[in-house]
Amino acid sequence: MSSGVSVNDKCLESFQLLKLKKQYKYIIYKLNDDNTEIIVEEASEAGTYDDFINALPETECRYAVLDLEYEKPGEGMRNKICFYAWSPDNSKVKQKMVFASSKDALRKRLVGIAAEIQGTDYDEVSFETVLEKVSRSTF
Repeated sequence: MSSGVSVNDKCLESFQLLKLKKQYKYIIYKLNDDNTEIIVEEASEAGTYDDFINALPETECRYAVLDLEYEKPGEGMRNKICFYAWSPDNSKVKQKMVFASSKDALRKRLVGIAAEIQGTDYDEVSFETVLEKVSRSTF
């Protein structure tokens, strides 16, 4: 189901800067105030995984892209671009519905995503949980 929500051009521009030029470490996207467009809320040039997680609000839905850097034992450092669909359990029902039905509008336009992470609480997006998922992915 599609919500009819559009994707602001800045969303794709910032993603390309993250993917190709490594200008950003992560990008957080949100729906605008009238739920008609997905916009960039924050694009961070630096920060730890904890900084990224702390930027996800406790009661509001967000989409995010993170250039995840991790070490693969015996093979050295790796990077994978991960897409996050953050929909906390305690966010409003209407917001969750619009958010869920709008995800594909953004996700399908972000070419080069290695893993998709869905989270409803902070345990589901912990570094260890995400690392386990990307480590076993075949991308």
